[in-house]
Amino acid sequence: QVHLVESGGGLVQAGGSLRLSCGASGTMIRFYSMSWYRQAPGKQRELVASITSSGTTSYADSVKGRFTISRDNGKNTVYLQMNSLKTEDTGGYYCSLNSYWGQGTQVTVSS
Repeated sequence: QVHLVESGGGLVQAGGSLRLSCGASGTMIRFYSMSWYRQAPGKQRELVASITSSGTTSYADSVKGRFTISRDNGKNTVYLQMNSLKTEDTGGYYCSLNSYWGQGTQVTVSS
């Protein structure tokens, strides 16, 4: 059974930074692509960033140049470094491995 746990969310002012972590158990993430999604109130969940097993990254246009996804296979953890945060980045952030999802961590960016 794969279990994903996100952490690192919180309240931050616009322009600030946060680093989210997603720890996995029940599998070794080194074999898989991992993704971060977010969901704002009243909106559909959207893909924010992905990283393949070989380390290739991709980003939504709205976060390019501000967010960085990375992975530490030794720690079985994926990260999302978020800089220059905007109020529109507010939402629940979820990591995903295939069909598995974490419970999410809330990010709130105040103006």
